[in-house]
Amino acid sequence: MAEHTSSSITIEAAPAEVMGVIADFARYPDWTGEVKEAEVLATDDAGRAEQVRLVMDAGAIKDDQTLRYTWAGENELSWTLVKSQMLRSLDGSYVLKPAGTGTEVTYSLTVDVKIPMLGMIKRKAEKVIIDRALAGLKKRVESK
Repeated sequence: MAEHTSSSITIEAAPAEVMGVIADFARYPDWTGEVKEAEVLATDDAGRAEQVRLVMDAGAIKDDQTLRYTWAGENELSWTLVKSQMLRSLDGSYVLKPAGTGTEVTYSLTVDVKIPMLGMIKRKAEKVIIDRALAGLKKRVESK
């Protein structure tokens, strides 16, 4: 059964700057600990990624997955799983909102793994993934 987890962080940069880092999939291995390879397989008419292959290594979980991305305006990006070795489903999103001089970034994630896993452990893993992603994004954007 898929579980939904969400978390937010404020980044001291404009939404366009934050989305620029999120949309630069080729650079994910530079700032995300789990993504070892990222390859854009297809783009939309605006040149934004529509399908991306990610090679993940999160310790006990290693996966080669393809995600389909959907852009909703300039401040929202969502994705869904196309194929994976370890996952049954994966849906997520980044939603950016101006917040004072920065941007509030909300990351939501719903994951269902093929291997049996207790709900409590799965939620904890999702929370760790989200927190690491948001912390990495904040560090990457604010260090530019």
